[in-house]
Amino acid sequence: MAEKPLTDWDSGLLDCFEDASTCCYGFWCGPCLASTVAGRFGENSCLPLCDTCCSGGLAACGIPVCVPPAVLSLRAAMRNRYGIKGSLCKDIAISYCCATCSWCQMHRELKHRKQAPTVVNIQNNNIVNMQPFPVMQAPMMMPSQPVPAAYMAQPGVAVVSQ
Repeated sequence: MAEKPLTDWDSGLLDCFEDASTCCYGFWCGPCLASTVAGRFGENSCLPLCDTCCSGGLAACGIPVCVPPAVLSLRAAMRNRYGIKGSLCKDIAISYCCATCSWCQMHRELKHRKQAPTVVNIQNNNIVNMQPFPVMQAPMMMPSQPVPAAYMAQPGVAVVSQ
C-alpha cells in the first residue's frame, strides 16, 4: 500500500488572526470551543471535561504539573486521521504550554476540512428495468346462468345485491 504524503496544519498554532471568530470563541469560552471541537471530530462533547477535572484533581493532590489529556489525545488523533506532520513530543509540548491555542488550531483545521470540496466520480450506468413479462391467461368460461350484480366492499368480500 502506498502511503499518502504528510501535510502541514492548515494554519499555524498562533495564527488566530486568520480566523478571529475562532480566536475570540477560544479566549472567551475555551471549554465551549473544546466541546465543539470534540463533537465535530466525532468524539463525545464532554471529553474536554477531562482536562478540567484531571488538572484540578491532581492539583488538589499536590501534583500541579499535568498535560491536559483531552487536548493531547484529540490533537494526536487529528494528526493521525488527516495525515498531518508532527510528533507526539510536539503534541505534548503544545498541549502543556498552550492548550487554548491548540484547541483554536484544531477548530480551524476542522473548519478547513469541512469547506474542502469532495470530488465524487459518477459513472453513467445503463439501468435496465426488469419487470416480468405479461402472462396470457386462459379465456374464462361464461357461466350458463346469469350472475347477480355484485361489488367488492373489501378484498375477498363480495356483496351481492338482488
